[in-house]
Amino acid sequence: MAGSEAKNSGSKQSGAKKKEVKKETGLGLTNRKAENFGEWYSEVVVNAEMIEYYDISGCYILRPWAMAIWEIMQGFFDPEIKKMKIKNCYFPLFVSPGVLEKEKEHVEGFAPEVAWVTKSGKTDLEIPIAIRPTSETVMSREFLWQEGHTAFATKEEADAEVLEILELYRCIYEEFLAVPVIKGKKSEMEKFAGGLYTTSVEAFIPNTGRGVQGATSHCLGQNFAKMFEINFENEKGEKAMVWQNSWAYSTRTIGVMVMVHGDDKGLVLPPKVASVQVIVIPVPYKDANTQGIFDACTATVNTLCEAGIRAESDFRDNYSPGWKYSHWEMKGVPLRIEIGPKDLANKQARAVRRDNGAKIDIANDNLVEEVKKLLDTVQQNLFDVAKQKRDECIQVVHAWDEFVQALNQRKMILAPWCDEEEVEADVKARTKGEMGAAKTLCSPFDQPELPEGTKCFASGKPAKKWSYWGRSY
Repeated sequence: MAGSEAKNSGSKQSGAKKKEVKKETGLGLTNRKAENFGEWYSEVVVNAEMIEYYDISGCYILRPWAMAIWEIMQGFFDPEIKKMKIKNCYFPLFVSPGVLEKEKEHVEGFAPEVAWVTKSGKTDLEIPIAIRPTSETVMSREFLWQEGHTAFATKEEADAEVLEILELYRCIYEEFLAVPVIKGKKSEMEKFAGGLYTTSVEAFIPNTGRGVQGATSHCLGQNFAKMFEINFENEKGEKAMVWQNSWAYSTRTIGVMVMVHGDDKGLVLPPKVASVQVIVIPVPYKDANTQGIFDACTATVNTLCEAGIRAESDFRDNYSPGWKYSHWEMKGVPLRIEIGPKDLANKQARAVRRDNGAKIDIANDNLVEEVKKLLDTVQQNLFDVAKQKRDECIQVVHAWDEFVQALNQRKMILAPWCDEEEVEADVKARTKGEMGAAKTLCSPFDQPELPEGTKCFASGKPAKKWSYWGRSY
């Protein structure tokens, strides 16, 4: 419908010109989520005006629509860590080879990601400079990245903070992005290189059958304290090494949200992270009181904004209402309010939900209260639907044949495991193929009962824990 209205609004133009306009506006997706997920995702993030590609491979521009989401998450997270007496700082982009060498065990796991500067102008540098490693020495990446580093006198204090930070990451995913996650511990093979242990929040993408490591909170132990001689004087007056933690999340969080909630109309934003929660669109018909409708739209936006709701209007007169509907649906705005002649006469507004298309007429007198309720409902519904889809993909297995079958069905697999590195390596080797090998995603903190005598699904040895397995991004 939106496409035909867009064409009709430009009926005086030639056929060739109509096609050009459609291409420029980017209305409509040419790929379907269920049929070509990768191409669908690329279309959504570009057409929804979240990113723009850059002329350097692997780099892109975060446009305001995406940047606002990052800032909202930052606005939640930063005050929370400040309550924990954690302070912000800034580290240089560059690091010397000598410092990287100190972290050899850690850097070996990330060596392919390290870029090097070898020239200054036309002059070769005597010593190359490293840029952008995921490193304990320099905390930066091309994509936006929050990274925290803390030091404690005891392991008990470090352990407590690991879980406190992980809970904040759960909040970001579940309470802001409406994405269900599982909190757990990584295997020895999958933990942070050089660290003592790693915890994570794990998301899952039903369409692709792949897990996503959503965010991580690591206990580094005393490994890096030894490397860099990070010592303190304890209460006994003795020299002691600190216990360190490291924790991080990145703009990957936004990508996970897009993959989980997006549909064939485009982006679907949870209200808590939408920079525009409500878009108000005038729908004037022929001979209607156009100015009266425009005034009602302006009043509606003002009323909502005064109540703390992020609302805007779309008064562009070179696009039809139907075109605007499609445009803002593509951008994922949670709630659309339409005001036409009937609404003006009845002193009401029509609200349309982005998540399910439901239409609700709201009296002007109850506008703020009802809109707030609707936004809360949309937020919760997005989480509930995502959790239902995720849970439908979880399959419990006890034997290797069941595991292989579930993996081929793109499931998130929960299986009893002996917790041996050699067995995990063997699972990776045996499942290696075009779609990638399976690996442990995490061992959930919320462990199901493990009856005595339960065997590992892969080795037949006594199982020590339940772990989630699957392919991952």
